Amino acid sequence: MGLPVTVQAKYWGIATAIFFLMLWLFGDVMVPFIVGGALAYFLDPVADRLERAGLSRVMATSVISIAALLLIVLLVLSVIPTLISQLTALVNAAPDIAHKLQTFLTDRFPQLSDETSTVRQTLAQLAALIQSKGAQLASGLLNSALGVISAVVFIVVVPVVAFYLLLDWDNMVAKIDALVPRDHAETVRSLARQINSVLAGFVRGQVSVCLILGTYYAVALMLAGLQFGLIVGAIAGTITFIPYVGALIGGLLALGLALFQFWGDWLSIGLVAGIFAVGQFLEGNVLTPKLVGKSVGLHPVWLLFALSCFGSLFGFVGMLVAVPVAASMGVLMRFGIAQYQRSLLYQGLDHPSTTGPKDKS
Repeated sequence: MGLPVTVQAKYWGIATAIFFLMLWLFGDVMVPFIVGGALAYFLDPVADRLERAGLSRVMATSVISIAALLLIVLLVLSVIPTLISQLTALVNAAPDIAHKLQTFLTDRFPQLSDETSTVRQTLAQLAALIQSKGAQLASGLLNSALGVISAVVFIVVVPVVAFYLLLDWDNMVAKIDALVPRDHAETVRSLARQINSVLAGFVRGQVSVCLILGTYYAVALMLAGLQFGLIVGAIAGTITFIPYVGALIGGLLALGLALFQFWGDWLSIGLVAGIFAVGQFLEGNVLTPKLVGKSVGLHPVWLLFALSCFGSLFGFVGMLVAVPVAASMGVLMRFGIAQYQRSLLYQGLDHPSTTGPKDKS
């Protein structure tokens, strides 16, 4: 006979509290291990496919590691330096862009030349703020990124952790399954499969969508001749996991830069707008349905709340675990609601045989 539900809830509550305490106390130390685990989880289906093709697990892991190493070397030698230089140049050019915007608006709306105009004062304050904070922002972004995840972590710790976790992934899953309480093994396995389905659909699928769209935007904008096309594409691709936000922010940023660079050349401006229109079409009709699917169940508002909450509580490591924790909590909440709808608390004594509200569809 299993333990009473209240006792089990107490133990699971203690385990959850220990988990969050570990995040709070050892967050910075856990970053490389969380990143390595995320990479191993992301690449496990690739290793499984290579195994089905006839390779051993060791050989499959080695092939993936070599391919990842070559990709990292390619990025370090070609893409990342250009990305950093464009980011710095964009931030340094921001005051000049703000000044041109003020001049543009003043020429076309003479009433803004009034020194007492609220809009004129706001634009002036905005230009001054960008000028004073622009360089600090660029250096701050770079320094914080390098401070949170050092080059040593990327070069040594994360690849080693990812390699060994990917090598032993199936064994670790089996050992964890063996530790699940026997009374609830099937329920826990069912919930774990649902959580894995959500994470596989969102993390693996959405990361693939972000990489494809980011590469498309960056290459297309650079071929269109837009300055800072690489950084704009990277920004648009990175935040594509929030529906419409990536295309909206990236599109507005690209169109704003295109208006200053190509003013009067409406063909080039239309080309930039068309690039984002095509990208949005591909995302909504091809990439997201194929790679993510429609049954992920991770609402963008819930995701934003999780990122904000965990980021403020646990810093960078909190943002890393926000998505899997949000997905897990979503599955557990749906399970809890289903249990509640089957309980007497919901149905009352008059309907003891029903299993919840009937589907009216």
